Amino acid sequence: MSKSVSFVAALLVLLAASTASAGSPLFQNLDSDAFETIDNHSEQGKWLIVMIWAHDCEICAREVDDYQQFHSRHMMEDARVLGITIDGLSRKKAALGFVNRHQLEFVNLLGEPETVTAYYQLITGSRWIGTPSFLIFAPGGELKAAQAGGVPVEVVENFIASNSP
Repeated sequence: MSKSVSFVAALLVLLAASTASAGSPLFQNLDSDAFETIDNHSEQGKWLIVMIWAHDCEICAREVDDYQQFHSRHMMEDARVLGITIDGLSRKKAALGFVNRHQLEFVNLLGEPETVTAYYQLITGSRWIGTPSFLIFAPGGELKAAQAGGVPVEVVENFIASNSP
């Protein structure tokens, strides 16, 4: 690895760390092109399920429809889903194709792979493994669970039920 590449990687981790202390880094909203944080999607009294995905992830494609249905069932009451794609600006068109193909109604944000993975590692204390990955934030914004790999929505529903007052 060249010195300039390693310096840039270290800088990205430091930037992610500094933004995480004040909240999550900025991601681009795929619908509006506005820049937002995960914190912008926390809603009083609701769990926030963050699904980190990529347009070419087969497991993501298999699971995302169930998470769309989960979002539709829970969004008015106790939980909502937020998607974050690691496709980055260079693959934004492919990410939009994924959203359209799966008719996703929950908000999806676009992040650069380095930013998303650094943030995941920072807030979970775990090594980034890949997509899909899930973050579960309790009402109030506290991270309660993180999981790399596929997670059936029934597991998330049971987790919410057993961790809600």
